[in-house]
Amino acid sequence: MKRAFSIIVTLALLAWLAGDSRWKMVGDAFASITPGAFAAVTLSLFVTYVLRALRVCDEFRDEVNGRFGACLRVILIHNAMINVVPFRGGETAFPILLRQVFGISIVRASASLLWFRLQDAFVVGVLACLVWPSLHPALRVAGIAALVAVAWYLPRWARAPHDWAGRGRIVSKLGKLRDIFTEATGRSRYGWWWTVANWALKLAVQGWLLAMLLGTTFQTAFPGAVGAEAAAILPVQGVAGFGTYEAGAAAALLYSGIAMKDGLQAALALHLFILCSAVATGAIAWLFPSKSTLPDSPATGPARK
Repeated sequence: MKRAFSIIVTLALLAWLAGDSRWKMVGDAFASITPGAFAAVTLSLFVTYVLRALRVCDEFRDEVNGRFGACLRVILIHNAMINVVPFRGGETAFPILLRQVFGISIVRASASLLWFRLQDAFVVGVLACLVWPSLHPALRVAGIAALVAVAWYLPRWARAPHDWAGRGRIVSKLGKLRDIFTEATGRSRYGWWWTVANWALKLAVQGWLLAMLLGTTFQTAFPGAVGAEAAAILPVQGVAGFGTYEAGAAAALLYSGIAMKDGLQAALALHLFILCSAVATGAIAWLFPSKSTLPDSPATGPARK
């Protein structure tokens, strides 16, 4: 009952915000999109959630033990939280949920989350170097080479033998964190494949939607989607990421010949669509608690029998 009441209040708040006349331009931006195209975009975006859940299942396969549904629920709630809690505070939902549902330690889950975010940043960074308009070819090559080199070297640095345990209290603690990070970078079998597949589909869908909102070609709009997600990866965000997301998209679109005002308006519409999708799927997942592997764990709701 409490869950349903919370969702009703949230939906009422969103309806009140949507009733403001200043949001009319956002509604107008979606008016030209056919229901079929809208449904295809929505379904494709949900597939990206599935890919992220598969990445988590692969990373924690021993603990998850094939419970894909519970893993998907964690992803959906986590995704909703990072979209609505300011300053990346929603990231804390991931290790907490993994602890509640699968009994994975918060430190272990946090280390894997850090590696996931680094993988995301590397993939989006490479794509940004590939598609950013008017970027000199030498800078493209240099940027891609640097990102690939760091992505290749970082896990190997973490796994290299070290003597940090005997270097003092602070360095010793850093050594333990390094060892945990080492485990996080070495357990997943197909982590990079899941990451690339997720971002390829996600950015393609967002680029397609952005093109429809702008009434332009996919080639013109795609850098805007990449710019928006590159800005969204920044460690500090405002409430629901508003501001930086739109600025990143508009900046890339400006180089593609799209006026700043039009770019910001289309990026805001895209952002609201992603936000609503995240909140809706997260709310649905929240209504269906997962059975915890921990005894007497009330945080996940009533266990199903």
